Amino acid sequence: MPECGQCGTTFQTSKEDLELLAEISPMVGETKLDLPPPVDCFDCRQVKRLAQLNEMNLYKRTCSLTGKDIISNYHQECPYPVYEQESFYSDNWEPTATGREYDFNSPFFEQYQKLCLVAPRPALFTGYQYDENCAYTNYAGKNKDCYMIFDSDENWDCYYAFSINSCKSSSDSYRTRKSELVCECVDCVQCYNCLFAQDCENCSDSWFIKNCIGCRNCLMCSNLRNKEYYVENKPVSKEEFERFRAKLGNRVILQQAGQRFKELRVQFPQKALHGTLNEQVTGDYLIQCKNARHCFDSEQLWDCSNIIRAFLPAKNSMDCEEIGEAERCYECSCVGYNAFSVFFSSNCLDQINDLLYCTYCFHCKNCFGCVGLRRKEYCILNKQYTKEQYEELVPKIVEHMRENKEWGQNLPVQLAPFAYNETFAQDEYPLAKVEAEHKGYLWHEPDEKEFLPATMEVPEDIADTADSICDAILACSKCSRNYKITTQELKLHRQWNMPLHTRCFHCQHAKRRKARNPRTLYDRTCDKCTCPIVTTYAPGRPELVYCEECYVASVD
Repeated sequence: MPECGQCGTTFQTSKEDLELLAEISPMVGETKLDLPPPVDCFDCRQVKRLAQLNEMNLYKRTCSLTGKDIISNYHQECPYPVYEQESFYSDNWEPTATGREYDFNSPFFEQYQKLCLVAPRPALFTGYQYDENCAYTNYAGKNKDCYMIFDSDENWDCYYAFSINSCKSSSDSYRTRKSELVCECVDCVQCYNCLFAQDCENCSDSWFIKNCIGCRNCLMCSNLRNKEYYVENKPVSKEEFERFRAKLGNRVILQQAGQRFKELRVQFPQKALHGTLNEQVTGDYLIQCKNARHCFDSEQLWDCSNIIRAFLPAKNSMDCEEIGEAERCYECSCVGYNAFSVFFSSNCLDQINDLLYCTYCFHCKNCFGCVGLRRKEYCILNKQYTKEQYEELVPKIVEHMRENKEWGQNLPVQLAPFAYNETFAQDEYPLAKVEAEHKGYLWHEPDEKEFLPATMEVPEDIADTADSICDAILACSKCSRNYKITTQELKLHRQWNMPLHTRCFHCQHAKRRKARNPRTLYDRTCDKCTCPIVTTYAPGRPELVYCEECYVASVD
């Protein structure tokens, strides 16, 4: 087995993946550009993709074109020209003005990085033209009155959340859809007025529930179906339920309840794979997928491998992070909306096809090594060519890249546009600053102004919380980073009779992510029927893990 070119571990590329690479190899004119087998292990390949995405760290800076004060995921000291979105997508500048000739005496990655240093990029990645009062959002669109939500669309009055869609008046949630008045919910669908729920569907007026469907007024329950007025999986009267519920307005009691629930839910079986209507799949949180290997958090995948966060259907694709309405994509980060044959590219959307090594390109096709183009075709390093010139030159460039051992590889992490600790790479593969810098990665030190002393302590009981909390400087109880409470957020917490949190958004988000299993697969057997299963539950964990059939038969 080959050794990973990054970390030195041995790894193996499956026969199915090699066949998929051969099938989807790009074409330029009549020339097929064969993709080589990966030279890095899956984890190191994923680090390269994740290093392209800073979705959740926002900064105040000035627009490089207009000088206006703006919000961006690029801090002021970054070396790239950053334009506010209205300017970036306008006709006030010409993207091909930064074009340059390809130099066959220099490695491609060096030339590409030099282009990146002069080619403008948008300050944020949002559907800003459809948003209303959503300045502090990113990788999001069609939202109204939202603050600090990321990877999220079509929400209204939502705060401090990641990957929520079609939600209303909700906060502090992760991968939740079509829900209203929810808080601290993870992987929930069509829930109403639920708090601290995970893997639940069509539930309402409940706290601390897991794996429940169609339940109302339940507290500290797991694996229930269509139940009402239950506490710790036992029926209670409405009066008893209300007495239990009323106590949770105090933070100490709420934390005790959370710990109690953590102990209780381990007693109930867990499903090996979260998902429905799948065929021949391995991974987790998959819906309506077929022939999907090692895929996660995706819907409607077909003949795919190593896909994470497919937000819309995808076919014949491999090694991608966040794609949708895409086909024949490889080594991409955030690519979609009618994307066909896109390789080694990031942040490219809307009617794109036949792109190689492109970033922030929209409505483009047949482009190689381009940055920040709109509605262009037959460009190389942002320089315009004819169709004939393009089809003659690109195969020569690929051959040059083969000689330099660059072809088939994603951009090195050292050339990523963000510091390592700003990106999802740090979330999935955390490094200390010393480790990151030793590997040649960038590191961004937080601004000292974000760590000012708190001017007010957050009360333990929501009933004791005054409106002045919204004007106070608060400090995270874990990392000391400052955070704020918005008036809308305070209103929601009072409505829930729930105490305010004492941690910043980033620490809260990390806690919600930790509630899910890591995206690592293990071979084990069903704890009921002993049939073989592939699951994210590692052997030796305390949970009982059942296959689909045994799990369905076990729930109440």
